[in-house]
Amino acid sequence: MRIIVMGVSGSGKSTLASALAQALTLAFIEGDDLHLQSNIAKMQAGQPLNDADRLPWLQAIAAALSSRTEGAVASCSALKKSYRDLLREQTGEPLYFICLNCDPDIIAARMQARHGHFMPASLLTSQLASFENPQGEPATLLLSCDQPVSAMLAACKAWLEDQAGLRTITKTVPLPES
Repeated sequence: MRIIVMGVSGSGKSTLASALAQALTLAFIEGDDLHLQSNIAKMQAGQPLNDADRLPWLQAIAAALSSRTEGAVASCSALKKSYRDLLREQTGEPLYFICLNCDPDIIAARMQARHGHFMPASLLTSQLASFENPQGEPATLLLSCDQPVSAMLAACKAWLEDQAGLRTITKTVPLPES
Protein backbone atom coordinates (compact mmCIF):
# COMPACT_ATOMS: atom_id res chain seq x y z
CA MET A 1 0.00 0.00 0.00
CA ARG A 2 1.43 3.33 -1.08
CA ILE A 3 -0.12 6.51 0.27
CA ILE A 4 0.66 10.21 -0.14
CA VAL A 5 -0.70 12.72 2.36
CA MET A 6 -0.83 15.96 0.39
CA GLY A 7 -1.72 19.62 0.78
CA VAL A 8 -0.11 23.02 1.14
CA SER A 9 2.63 23.66 3.66
CA GLY A 10 1.27 23.85 7.19
CA SER A 11 -1.77 21.65 6.51
CA GLY A 12 -0.45 18.86 8.73
CA LYS A 13 0.83 16.45 6.08
CA SER A 14 3.83 15.23 8.04
CA THR A 15 1.90 14.82 11.29
CA LEU A 16 -0.89 12.79 9.70
CA ALA A 17 1.41 10.81 7.38
CA SER A 18 3.65 9.81 10.28
CA ALA A 19 0.67 8.73 12.43
CA LEU A 20 -0.88 6.84 9.52
CA ALA A 21 2.39 5.06 8.72
CA GLN A 22 2.69 4.02 12.35
CA ALA A 23 -0.92 2.80 12.46
CA LEU A 24 -0.46 0.78 9.27
CA THR A 25 3.01 -0.46 10.26
CA LEU A 26 4.48 1.08 7.11
CA ALA A 27 7.55 3.21 6.50
CA PHE A 28 7.11 6.99 6.71
CA ILE A 29 8.79 9.08 4.01
CA GLU A 30 9.17 12.75 4.94
CA GLY A 31 8.91 14.54 1.61
CA ASP A 32 10.70 17.62 2.95
CA ASP A 33 13.82 15.50 3.50
CA LEU A 34 14.01 14.79 -0.25
CA HIS A 35 14.21 18.41 -1.44
CA LEU A 36 17.39 19.49 -3.16
CA GLN A 37 19.42 21.90 -1.04
CA SER A 38 19.03 24.51 -3.80
CA ASN A 39 15.23 24.26 -3.45
CA ILE A 40 15.42 24.64 0.32
CA ALA A 41 17.62 27.72 -0.10
CA LYS A 42 15.19 29.17 -2.62
CA MET A 43 12.23 28.68 -0.29
CA GLN A 44 14.16 30.07 2.69
CA ALA A 45 14.75 33.18 0.58
CA GLY A 46 11.00 33.51 0.11
CA GLN A 47 11.00 32.39 -3.54
CA PRO A 48 8.35 29.90 -4.63
CA LEU A 49 9.45 26.77 -6.46
CA ASN A 50 8.47 26.30 -10.09
CA ASP A 51 7.66 23.09 -11.95
CA ALA A 52 11.29 22.54 -12.97
CA ASP A 53 12.42 22.94 -9.34
CA ARG A 54 9.86 20.42 -8.15
CA LEU A 55 10.50 17.73 -10.79
CA PRO A 56 13.58 16.07 -9.18
CA TRP A 57 11.84 16.24 -5.80
CA LEU A 58 8.72 14.52 -7.10
CA GLN A 59 10.88 11.89 -8.80
CA ALA A 60 12.73 11.29 -5.52
CA ILE A 61 9.43 10.80 -3.68
CA ALA A 62 8.20 8.38 -6.36
CA ALA A 63 11.48 6.44 -6.17
CA ALA A 64 11.32 6.29 -2.37
CA LEU A 65 7.74 4.99 -2.49
CA SER A 66 8.54 2.49 -5.23
CA SER A 67 11.54 1.13 -3.35
CA ARG A 68 9.33 0.14 -0.41
CA THR A 69 7.85 -3.14 -1.61
CA GLU A 70 5.92 -3.50 1.64
CA GLY A 71 4.41 -0.04 1.11
CA ALA A 72 4.92 3.38 2.66
CA VAL A 73 3.23 6.65 3.55
CA ALA A 74 4.81 9.84 2.23
CA SER A 75 4.17 13.51 2.84
CA CYS A 76 4.24 15.59 -0.33
CA SER A 77 2.42 18.78 -1.28
CA ALA A 78 1.49 17.35 -4.74
CA LEU A 79 -0.18 20.66 -5.48
CA LYS A 80 -0.93 20.14 -9.17
CA LYS A 81 -2.69 17.37 -11.04
CA SER A 82 0.36 16.99 -13.28
CA TYR A 83 2.47 16.30 -10.16
CA ARG A 84 0.01 13.68 -8.94
CA ASP A 85 -0.11 12.10 -12.40
CA LEU A 86 3.69 11.90 -12.45
CA LEU A 87 3.67 10.29 -9.00
CA ARG A 88 1.03 7.78 -10.12
CA GLU A 89 2.99 6.97 -13.29
CA GLN A 90 6.37 6.59 -11.58
CA THR A 91 5.11 4.85 -8.43
CA GLY A 92 2.59 2.54 -9.98
CA GLU A 93 -0.96 2.06 -8.90
CA PRO A 94 -2.71 1.82 -6.65
CA LEU A 95 -1.41 5.03 -5.15
CA TYR A 96 -3.73 6.59 -2.60
CA PHE A 97 -3.85 10.35 -2.00
CA ILE A 98 -5.19 11.96 1.15
CA CYS A 99 -5.61 15.69 0.52
CA LEU A 100 -5.61 17.96 3.57
CA ASN A 101 -7.32 21.28 3.18
CA CYS A 102 -8.81 23.92 5.46
CA ASP A 103 -9.14 27.63 5.96
CA PRO A 104 -5.98 29.46 4.80
CA ASP A 105 -6.00 31.55 7.99
CA ILE A 106 -5.67 28.41 10.11
CA ILE A 107 -2.81 27.17 7.95
CA ALA A 108 -1.08 30.58 8.05
CA ALA A 109 -1.31 30.62 11.85
CA ARG A 110 0.23 27.14 12.02
CA MET A 111 3.07 28.18 9.72
CA GLN A 112 3.80 31.29 11.77
CA ALA A 113 3.83 29.27 15.00
CA ARG A 114 6.29 26.62 13.85
CA HIS A 115 10.00 27.09 14.24
CA GLY A 116 12.95 25.66 12.38
CA HIS A 117 11.14 24.92 9.11
CA PHE A 118 12.57 26.22 5.84
CA MET A 119 9.18 27.16 4.38
CA PRO A 120 8.19 30.70 5.38
CA ALA A 121 4.55 31.61 5.86
CA SER A 122 4.99 34.22 3.12
CA LEU A 123 4.96 31.41 0.51
CA LEU A 124 1.51 30.14 1.50
CA THR A 125 -0.15 32.47 -1.01
CA SER A 126 1.87 31.02 -3.89
CA GLN A 127 1.09 27.46 -2.76
CA LEU A 128 -2.63 28.21 -2.58
CA ALA A 129 -2.45 29.77 -6.07
CA SER A 130 -0.75 26.63 -7.45
CA PHE A 131 -3.09 24.19 -5.71
CA GLU A 132 -5.37 22.21 -8.03
CA ASN A 133 -8.13 20.48 -6.10
CA PRO A 134 -7.93 16.70 -6.65
CA GLN A 135 -11.69 16.22 -6.30
CA GLY A 136 -12.80 13.49 -8.68
CA GLU A 137 -9.33 11.99 -9.12
CA PRO A 138 -9.05 8.24 -8.52
CA ALA A 139 -8.18 6.90 -5.06
CA THR A 140 -8.26 10.34 -3.44
CA LEU A 141 -9.74 11.35 -0.10
CA LEU A 142 -10.44 15.01 0.63
CA LEU A 143 -10.10 15.71 4.33
CA SER A 144 -10.41 18.87 6.41
CA CYS A 145 -7.25 19.51 8.44
CA ASP A 146 -9.02 21.63 11.06
CA GLN A 147 -9.83 18.60 13.20
CA PRO A 148 -7.79 16.56 15.68
CA VAL A 149 -5.24 14.11 14.29
CA SER A 150 -7.16 11.23 15.87
CA ALA A 151 -10.30 12.12 13.88
CA MET A 152 -8.34 12.50 10.64
CA LEU A 153 -6.58 9.18 11.25
CA ALA A 154 -9.89 7.40 11.88
CA ALA A 155 -11.34 8.82 8.66
CA CYS A 156 -8.24 7.76 6.70
CA LYS A 157 -8.30 4.25 8.09
CA ALA A 158 -12.00 3.79 7.30
CA TRP A 159 -11.52 5.14 3.77
CA LEU A 160 -8.45 2.96 3.13
CA GLU A 161 -10.29 -0.11 4.42
CA ASP A 162 -13.02 0.61 1.88
CA GLN A 163 -10.67 1.57 -0.98
CA ALA A 164 -8.11 -1.18 -0.56
CA GLY A 165 -10.53 -3.89 0.45
CA LEU A 166 -8.71 -4.35 3.72
CA ARG A 167 -10.47 -6.21 6.48
CA THR A 168 -9.63 -3.84 9.30
CA ILE A 169 -6.76 -1.63 10.25
CA THR A 170 -6.65 -2.09 13.98
CA LYS A 171 -3.27 -0.97 15.29
CA THR A 172 -3.69 1.66 17.97
CA VAL A 173 -0.98 4.27 18.31
CA PRO A 174 -0.52 7.27 20.56
CA LEU A 175 -1.31 10.36 18.53
CA PRO A 176 -0.08 13.91 18.69
CA GLU A 177 -2.97 16.25 19.31
CA SER A 178 -3.29 19.29 17.11
